[in-house]
Amino acid sequence: MRLQRHQDHWLLVGGPVPPGSAAITIGSVVSVRRRYAADARLLCHEAEHVRQWRELGKVMFLRQYLGAYLRWRRHGFGHQAAYRLIPLEVAAEAAAERLGVADPGGGGEQPLL
Repeated sequence: MRLQRHQDHWLLVGGPVPPGSAAITIGSVVSVRRRYAADARLLCHEAEHVRQWRELGKVMFLRQYLGAYLRWRRHGFGHQAAYRLIPLEVAAEAAAERLGVADPGGGGEQPLL
């Protein structure tokens, strides 16, 4: 594992990431799989989550994120669909899209938080 400063947050390359995910952000730390450490689109997506954590605080971020996910699941959406409908994820994807880099596939490993 390698911890490095990246813009206004920390990047933990090779750190713990949930199965099926490319990265996860908790507060000001982005943990990313080694093979995705140079993915500008992913890092922009995760940087937006860092901004969200700072703006909302940990309790409100988790309440909004997990609350939206659970609401979509209760409405019958599967994991992937519920994840993609979380407003904080939609905002992070919009930030990544502003880079002008296309989503590399929509399937496979995904950013998380």
